[in-house]
Amino acid sequence: MAELDGIENKTDPGDALDVNIYDLPPEKAKNVRQVPGSLDEALKALEAHNEFLRRGDVFTEDVIDTWLEYKRKREIDAIRMRSHPREFYLYFDV
Repeated sequence: MAELDGIENKTDPGDALDVNIYDLPPEKAKNVRQVPGSLDEALKALEAHNEFLRRGDVFTEDVIDTWLEYKRKREIDAIRMRSHPREFYLYFDV
């Protein structure tokens, strides 16, 4: 659906990059478009822009809202409320 939305709206994907983005100086790196860097950011983006999924009755608003709530409660909150294995390594592995 996102691809069809891009085609219909003639979304410009930008020019291809033929450089290592990790080597770009900050003033050039800030112009490189980014995708969400976490599940939480991706869900916020979906929440802000989901009309393309509702076009043609593919998904209903209720389904999208339920999906967002489920992912936040069962995945984001579940991970956020627990120690990460790296924390155990850093602080408890003596």
